[in-house]
Amino acid sequence: STMEETDREAVATAVQRVAGMLQRPDQLDKVEQYRRREARKKASVEARLKVQTIQSQLDGVRTGLSQLHNALNDVKDIQQSLIDVNKDWRQSINTIENLKDVKDAVVQHSQLAAAVENLKNIFSVPEIVRETHDLIERGELLQAHRKLMDLECSRDNLMYEQYRMDSKNTHDMNLIHTYFGDMQKLSEELAKQLWMVVQRSLVTVRRDPTLLVSVVRIIEREEKIDRRMLDRKKQTGFIPPGRPKKWKEKMFNILERTVSTRIEGTQADTRESDKMWLVRHLEIIRKYVLDDLLVAKTLLDQCFPPHYDIFNRLLNMYHQALATRMQELAAEDLEANEIVSLLSWVLNTYNSAEMMGNSELSPEVDVNSLDPLISQNVVDQLLSKYMSTLTSNIIGWLRKALETDKKDWIKETEPEADQDGYYQTTLPAIVFQMFEQNLQVAAQINEDLKTKVLLLCLQQMNSFLTRYKDEAQLYKEDHLKNRQYPQCYVQYMIAVINNCQTFKESIISLKRKYLKMEMEDTLSISHANMDATLDVIAKEGCSSLLDEVFMDLEPHLNELMTKKWLMGSNAVGTICVTVEDYFNDFAKIKKPYKKTMTLEAHRRVVVEYIRAIMLKRISFKNAEERKEGAERMIKEAEQFRFLFKKLAAGSGEDTEGLCDIIEAIAEVIKLTDPSLLYLEVSTLVSKYPDIRDDHIAALLTVRGDASRDMKQTIIETLDQGPSQPNPNYVPIFKEITVPTITVPKLLK
Repeated sequence: STMEETDREAVATAVQRVAGMLQRPDQLDKVEQYRRREARKKASVEARLKVQTIQSQLDGVRTGLSQLHNALNDVKDIQQSLIDVNKDWRQSINTIENLKDVKDAVVQHSQLAAAVENLKNIFSVPEIVRETHDLIERGELLQAHRKLMDLECSRDNLMYEQYRMDSKNTHDMNLIHTYFGDMQKLSEELAKQLWMVVQRSLVTVRRDPTLLVSVVRIIEREEKIDRRMLDRKKQTGFIPPGRPKKWKEKMFNILERTVSTRIEGTQADTRESDKMWLVRHLEIIRKYVLDDLLVAKTLLDQCFPPHYDIFNRLLNMYHQALATRMQELAAEDLEANEIVSLLSWVLNTYNSAEMMGNSELSPEVDVNSLDPLISQNVVDQLLSKYMSTLTSNIIGWLRKALETDKKDWIKETEPEADQDGYYQTTLPAIVFQMFEQNLQVAAQINEDLKTKVLLLCLQQMNSFLTRYKDEAQLYKEDHLKNRQYPQCYVQYMIAVINNCQTFKESIISLKRKYLKMEMEDTLSISHANMDATLDVIAKEGCSSLLDEVFMDLEPHLNELMTKKWLMGSNAVGTICVTVEDYFNDFAKIKKPYKKTMTLEAHRRVVVEYIRAIMLKRISFKNAEERKEGAERMIKEAEQFRFLFKKLAAGSGEDTEGLCDIIEAIAEVIKLTDPSLLYLEVSTLVSKYPDIRDDHIAALLTVRGDASRDMKQTIIETLDQGPSQPNPNYVPIFKEITVPTITVPKLLK
């Protein structure tokens, strides 16, 4: 590109010159002349350039020749000098041979110089040893170490000189070694003192930090000497006995042993001497470790050079020692509550603000970067052991709770009542308190375990309720063998019924408290099962209590619709008093069950009354007797109505309809005009469509004035009639059987 620029400039200059020559028209004639002139000029310039180029090449050749000539002379001079050196060297060999003695003298001189230098030290060795020993005894460790260093320096220098002079001469080496023998003991004695301070460093740093600093300075000096000696060994192959001492490494080993011992030593008790041994052991560890680390961070750190990284080293040691201790504990044969204590401590306490997460330890301690103290595998093993132990424990506890409860059932004193006056036993409270305790314990570890324990509790509860049901059944059967025993049977059966309600409520509250909503479905089936079992227990309990009532009513029910009854027995009065008396106890039954009991008692009384009519124990002789009997039935229906209204007070149940049946039957008996009998009976049947033919036949028999044909006609005609029962009517006649042979016939 430089060439192109030059070309362009040349063309521009040429154009300018031509323009200068051809300014007037007449100059055009001279163009040929100008061209020739320019050609001559160009030829002369080129000739000059050629001459100059040749000239400069000739100069270069001349210079080169002159330099070659000089080099040849130099080579000749060097050759001559080497010949001279060779000659001199050959002559000197003999002289060098004669200088060996001088060399030996020099070595000896340097040894003697060292010996003289160390002489005063050599002679005063025993005295320095004594002084150093005294200093160590007095605890003046820095001065003692200074003297020890001087002694070691003397010995090491002597040995080094000996090694240089004659490394094979072990006899002289041993001589020096023996002479300085006491010095080795001093070094060990001093080290012993240092390690005692290091072992107690966390105490010393509070009482006498200077002492600890002195110890660290001594260790640092020794480290420096170790490094110097190792460097010299690389160069000369010589290292004094006992080096390197590696006191820094030893110091860390001692700290590590101290930490391990500190953690192992916190177990003061065993399971035999104290049930809470593990909780206590772990709490002491927590307190010690936290205190130690706080001291290490605030005080110890300042006594050591930064490169010792003392706090982190200690933190590591504590973590390792704790991991070892926790693994040892995990391997022991732990009880269920001990497994929980251990896991709760390892998984929660260790990283909490009460320990490693303490605000005063941050930012140096980061709980997220600490390794787990025991592996997940061991955690899982412990948890599965816990679950299996807990399962057998719960089964045992439930069995024992039921056994204890059964002992109460045969007591001669009534069960206790709750604040609302309902009878109960302690069973639900005991069972759910046990569940609660285990759930709270599990919650200390984690959500997952809590859910597992809840499922386990409810699963065991399920099988427990089946046993409870069987025991209540046996209780009833035993009582039926001898109704005088147990004395408080009714009251304890009421307590069993009430417990069912308490169990239901407790299951709901336990789930609400400990179960996450999303887990609800997994339990709905077992919950439904438990509710069903509880309902069965309560229902069977209620029905066995009503059986009690009706066993007592039996003699009075047998009196109904007999001659004696017609003459004016007080059977119904006694029945009402007996029922009311029982219901005074039944008032101690909780609401949902009590309501059912009242309804059922009402229904059964009416059924038994109608059954008494259908037994055909009486056949009225005339209209007078029929009127008297019917009015008596209506009056007694009213007595029942009054009684059950009183018993159902406040429950809002309408049970009027039951007594209406007795009144409707009474109307059939009371009727004076036999021609209207069919109409009256058909009204009865349309209201109560479950009345069978045998019921009507029995009723007409009791009436006493219907012939066989008349009965036949009425019954056959009824079959076609329409029925219009009350929609709330619960069939009652289907439970009532009619005897085929009447009692009077049997008596004849």
